Amino acid sequence: MVKGITKQVIVVHSPEPKLFEQAIFILREDAIGEGITDEMLLKEAKMATRQERKGRTILFAPLWSCAGAGMMGLIWLLCSIF
Repeated sequence: MVKGITKQVIVVHSPEPKLFEQAIFILREDAIGEGITDEMLLKEAKMATRQERKGRTILFAPLWSCAGAGMMGLIWLLCSIF
């Protein structure tokens, strides 16, 4: 057990607690002194847990599906020619 050490933490609760209930981030000692607000810290923590990026992943799924289908079509075309 370590005594005499204090750390500042941010606790972010999971929006979908299927696997994880919460994430705990330990702040660096010099993070507060750089003029960073509480809202900026919380936004960074949420980005690390992918709470704010969820909309982007929905757009990438159809894109990768189309790319995979295109590659398979190209492979099929090359196999039928040669």
